[in-house]
Amino acid sequence: MLKKINLLSTVLLCFSLSTSFSFSKEKAVPIYFSADEIIEDSNTKIITAQGDVVITREKTTLKADVLTFDREKDILTAKGNVSISQDDGSVIYANQATLSDKMSKGTINEVKAILADESRMSAKRIKQTAKKDKHFFRATYSPCDVCGENAKPLWSIKARKVTHDNTNHDVYYRSAYLTIKDVPVLYSPFLSHPDPTVKRRSGFMMPSVISNKYLRAAVGINYFINLNEHEDILLSPIFSDKQDVVFGGRYRKMLYNGELSTTGTIMKDKDTNKTRGNITAIGRYEINDLWLAKMDINYASDGAYLKDLSLPGKTDTWLTSTVSFERFKNRDYASIEGYSYKLVSYSLRKANIREFKNREYSKPYILPLATYEKISETNSIGAYFKNTFNVSSVYREHDETQTQRATMINSWNLPYTSPFGEKYRFMASVKSDLYYIDDYYNNNQNYTGAVGRIFPQAAVEWRLPFVKATDSSRQIIEPIVVAVAAPNGGNKISKIPNEDSLNAQLDDTNILDIDRYAGYDRNDTGSRVSYGLNWSSYGNILGRTSSFFGQSYYINKKESFAQSLGDDSKLSDYVGRLYAAPHSYLDVNYRFRLDKDNYNVKYSELNSRIGSSILSANISFISIKGRDKKGGDTNLYFFDDYKQRKELFTSLNAKLSKNWGLQIYNRQNLAKQDKRSLEHGGKLIYEDECFKLITNVHKYDSTDPDYDDGYEFSITFLLKTLGSIGSK
Repeated sequence: MLKKINLLSTVLLCFSLSTSFSFSKEKAVPIYFSADEIIEDSNTKIITAQGDVVITREKTTLKADVLTFDREKDILTAKGNVSISQDDGSVIYANQATLSDKMSKGTINEVKAILADESRMSAKRIKQTAKKDKHFFRATYSPCDVCGENAKPLWSIKARKVTHDNTNHDVYYRSAYLTIKDVPVLYSPFLSHPDPTVKRRSGFMMPSVISNKYLRAAVGINYFINLNEHEDILLSPIFSDKQDVVFGGRYRKMLYNGELSTTGTIMKDKDTNKTRGNITAIGRYEINDLWLAKMDINYASDGAYLKDLSLPGKTDTWLTSTVSFERFKNRDYASIEGYSYKLVSYSLRKANIREFKNREYSKPYILPLATYEKISETNSIGAYFKNTFNVSSVYREHDETQTQRATMINSWNLPYTSPFGEKYRFMASVKSDLYYIDDYYNNNQNYTGAVGRIFPQAAVEWRLPFVKATDSSRQIIEPIVVAVAAPNGGNKISKIPNEDSLNAQLDDTNILDIDRYAGYDRNDTGSRVSYGLNWSSYGNILGRTSSFFGQSYYINKKESFAQSLGDDSKLSDYVGRLYAAPHSYLDVNYRFRLDKDNYNVKYSELNSRIGSSILSANISFISIKGRDKKGGDTNLYFFDDYKQRKELFTSLNAKLSKNWGLQIYNRQNLAKQDKRSLEHGGKLIYEDECFKLITNVHKYDSTDPDYDDGYEFSITFLLKTLGSIGSK
């Protein structure tokens, strides 16, 4: 007997099929049905639905033109424009599907599927078991978009059989081919990998192919060990043709209050029979709500090792290691730090071999370097106190100079804004130092013993901003004057070594500061007046432009900071900066220092970006006037500069097409004594939704005879969902 129900519109019916759609010990799960027409045969208990059929059970939804349901055999048969949406986000399309056992098992023919990550898969037939394991026969998988009826994906994997283990989240391939534009390029009788739902799992990762002068031909093997959800190990040995094995690895651990990452390599050099290696360890741990512990350990057996293996830090002068504890509480700050150094620069050795050997011989170890700062609450007139305590101990090997220092700075500060818009800041401070020096040699004299000093200082800062606003822009002009009163002399340089204030430089960032030294060992003695002018413009159309120009006047030209810069008059050099971003296509920042007498450039630095996302160029230039061997110019800006330095860095980024991009760069030495390219290279990149290719060519031009530099090549392929394989 047939019972026909005609529905003028789609009707949602809820069938309480608890008998045929429930496990013996489980609660019945309802099925939701909708269709334009439903016919039920009461004799065979077969339900036939036609026209826009939708059936949903739990999180699985099936749509079709025609659907028949055998209630006794628990079999669903769908025909015509069949689609099955599952709880993992995947959608399966077919012309016909047969499902059984509460829609948990089934067979589907001529299948096309869009997976949760928008990858595509097709197969002649799909079979799903009760455990939701899926078997794909004569399957093709690709994450690439395909446009056009006969278009082929850029790459795909074809296999005789693909099995998705839903319980263990693994995908297994039998007789698999990797194809490029439907052309087979790689065959594997068996292949497996975790499915996209797996974030971490132990196993082999894509290898890397390496080629350079030091290793010659080599291959890097990567094996990932997932210790737990928050901890892993990566074993990455390199098997080379020339140097045998370079053992390498990485250990990472995420803590509830911090993290730790350690990487390193070690090898036996066949040419010298020496053991070489490096290690880098970075960690951070929040001990409690107030204290934070950090470490950054860097070590290499020799300076050329990092270059030979193209490891991070290969161009560094020093490898610095530090361990620190920091405390933050309201307006208080405290830290305890320790430092060690390793000199790996060849440039300094070439420029001044005597100084290089001296620094390598007498490199310092600093432990502890402790600081405590406390800023009080403001009183009724807005004034506050700032108290700073600093303790340091500097040790050296070979019984060189040892320094222990304790410093206390107590200052009073009062910011004030007048009714006329003038901005004042008043400051008065007293700095007290106590040293114990062991074996300090200066000016043919040797000193060992205790020494102390007291240094008072007072200052006032005045600013008066003028603002002009129009409909299209706003301009601000602000003159600034800083007057500092301090006694002459008192640094006691014959007894106190300069450990932390060697890098004395005058520029736009510190000319208005009350203390222009970076450390504590030198006091900024002598009275002076510094003055400058700030100008800035903010436009609704033309963007932003700003500039600064300033100078200092010394009451006594023989005082500490002026002498460290080689100033021989009461007026300092001119310093300034210019920043301009009139359009999103242009960004320029220029800093300079001009000789006060002849306006020659002693220091200049330019950083600029020109262009759009399609084509852009970056230009960086730095010029530093070095130390005159005759002693006429004692200007020394940076710690390791013993000669004139001029460098120009240029790079070009071009979007050649929708998928192709090009990057080229060059770092050029423009100094007269050594004009050459220091580093140059480029990248050619192809990238689409499923594939990325990076071709990199690089050359680091070292003058170190111990380092046989040359071109480095790397090619990296990235296949979406599968991983990457590369060479260098």
